[in-house]
Amino acid sequence: MKTFLLLLLFGLSPSALAADASQPHPHQGVLASYDSKPTLPKLTADDLVKLATGDAVRKQSRDGQGGRGIAVQDINAPPSVVLSKISYFKNYPTMVDEVKLCEIYEQENDHIKTRFIIGALFVKVEYFIDHVFKPDEGYMSWTLDYSRDSDLDDSVGFWVVQPHPDKPQWSRLFYSVDVRLRGWVPGAIEEILVRNGLTKATSWVKRESEASMAATSAANE
Repeated sequence: MKTFLLLLLFGLSPSALAADASQPHPHQGVLASYDSKPTLPKLTADDLVKLATGDAVRKQSRDGQGGRGIAVQDINAPPSVVLSKISYFKNYPTMVDEVKLCEIYEQENDHIKTRFIIGALFVKVEYFIDHVFKPDEGYMSWTLDYSRDSDLDDSVGFWVVQPHPDKPQWSRLFYSVDVRLRGWVPGAIEEILVRNGLTKATSWVKRESEASMAATSAANE
């Protein structure tokens, strides 16, 4: 009864949160996906100054049903370490705020399909992502897995990791996401996916990658 009342409070019916792995998504994609390594934006002089201070560069646009953004972050760890954190899906619930579950349900060649559950307050949203992981080329892109019905309307994006142009054993991380929400997704979940998602996306990778390097360094002393 308490759960039912909370759903009503957020303007949801109990049947609204209806991700279903046994049913296809209502469409096969409405957002443009990445069929090869993504083209990266040019960084301005101001962007480079900001990165040099340790801050991330973030650029974001919003519309009524979602948003698009890109974030860039310099990380004191080599690309191999950064890529290992990004692709370590089973540890997402301990590394990434609001991720309650992340599990691989299918893996073939470059494709890694994962089930995500994210949550805020008493509401959870479930969705299925088809990642294309190309570590030799330094990137991972994704779309929804349209063979399964997700609570999101659509999501596409990428991670690109490059060796830092000036600092040996450092990386420059690019993250981009474009997400479209279904009309019933509550404000708390929209906050995670659209407003705060871009802010937090590169910060957790930086934290985890640099902690791993610090631990390795300490063990070698």
